[in-house]
Amino acid sequence: MTERATRGRAAVAAAALAAGALLLAGCGQGDGGTPDAKAASAASSAPPSAAVSVKPLAPGEVRVAGEVGKPYTLTLADLRGLPQTSASVKFTSAKGEQEHTYQGVPLNEVLKRAEPRFDQNKKNGALRGFVSATGGGDYRAVFAWAEIDPAFARSQVLLAVSEDGVAFDDAAGPRLVVPQDTKGGRYVSELNGLWVGVVDPLVDGVK
Repeated sequence: MTERATRGRAAVAAAALAAGALLLAGCGQGDGGTPDAKAASAASSAPPSAAVSVKPLAPGEVRVAGEVGKPYTLTLADLRGLPQTSASVKFTSAKGEQEHTYQGVPLNEVLKRAEPRFDQNKKNGALRGFVSATGGGDYRAVFAWAEIDPAFARSQVLLAVSEDGVAFDDAAGPRLVVPQDTKGGRYVSELNGLWVGVVDPLVDGVK
């Protein structure tokens, strides 16, 4: 074998070793680094609200969420610290005729603090809104926004903190009181969720 051939083979071998080293280095790092680094990067970039949205509710807590700018959680203690109003009501339930006096906070005031995102460019944009109220046992009732907005409704839906002068237990949460209803179906007990929405995506989606 000539000296030139020997040198050629040595150069090819060196090049192959260099290429292998580069390949191994690339597998170890990649564009996004190691898998652990990728996971850490993803966790650090996750928005803080993601953790809040899945946080389990403690007994008695009510989560206000949906199409709002400032979702938050409140308790009976929070409600007791707000301006109160009372309502004497009569309604029919599975237990027969009911007559009670409730004290609490207007639902509209609680939801306004979350800053509902209604389209102000549309005439009476708030009238496209609705509120879903969820209580114990996954019981749920729905309200049109006009039913709770004093600009349209004659009476105010309440988040009640007491019934006939007896305070609700903190772990049970507030009760929804609907003075205009003749039946008690929407008097949601053990309230734990208020979700604000708009009908546009549902209505426009069926066109």
